[in-house]
Amino acid sequence: MIINKEWRVLTVGDGDLSFSASLLTHHQPSNLTATVFDASDTLLAKYAVNDYDTLLQQKCPVLCDFDVMDPSSWGALKKQHFDVVIFQFPLIPAFKSHQEFQEKCKDVHINTLNRQLLRTFLIHSFKHFLDPIGARLCYITSKDVKPYKEWNIENALHRNTDIKYLGWHHFDIDAFPGYKVRNVDRDKHVKDTKGITYVWSDNKQHPLKQELSAAIYQGEAYCELCATGPYNNTEDKLRHNQTRKHLNMLNYEDLWQLLLDRENEAT
Repeated sequence: MIINKEWRVLTVGDGDLSFSASLLTHHQPSNLTATVFDASDTLLAKYAVNDYDTLLQQKCPVLCDFDVMDPSSWGALKKQHFDVVIFQFPLIPAFKSHQEFQEKCKDVHINTLNRQLLRTFLIHSFKHFLDPIGARLCYITSKDVKPYKEWNIENALHRNTDIKYLGWHHFDIDAFPGYKVRNVDRDKHVKDTKGITYVWSDNKQHPLKQELSAAIYQGEAYCELCATGPYNNTEDKLRHNQTRKHLNMLNYEDLWQLLLDRENEAT
């Protein structure tokens, strides 16, 4: 992960705060504010080992009960103050019951809900969190496995906005000693799945772009939805287009477009 020591950094949804603590200790940004979705008492009860006190002892602001989708929860957060906003391995919180799942997913697929979380993160970051004259960067680190790879992160999230996708780089967890990638809502951490950090800015000529890898699965020889290819010929691609994987992705894209259409109608 590319971190400039002169940057002011905001971390979003850092469950046990181990990423923020490692970032502060080993990369030393000029300023760091960490946020957590849970209330402080929930965080302390959920994670037997956490870095809440670690950050407070280092005079690092920690905002709990912070929902990136809900401006009313942002409280004392300094607006338009940061150079980069980072969301590590985002995933909507687990549903507390089957009834809650049925209610939340009655009119929308869970794939769409996760995409909506990431899109809202990007939009709110550029509108409310990033300094107009700062570096103006958003990072999302995710995994190249299901369900994350089904969100079409490189293409779908910033659609119909002025936000530009700059590229990606590998996330090296070894550069963040002490960081534990947690299971959502559980006091366990997952094995070190390969992570990819995706980068956006509203400056399409951002100098950081030179240090990033461009999206790979673009053009007629590839399927950008499924992140596959290149295909040797038209017949190979047509066969791919009939696979269950591709048809599922087409369905997810149709559902996503419905949400974007509703979003457009509301503005």
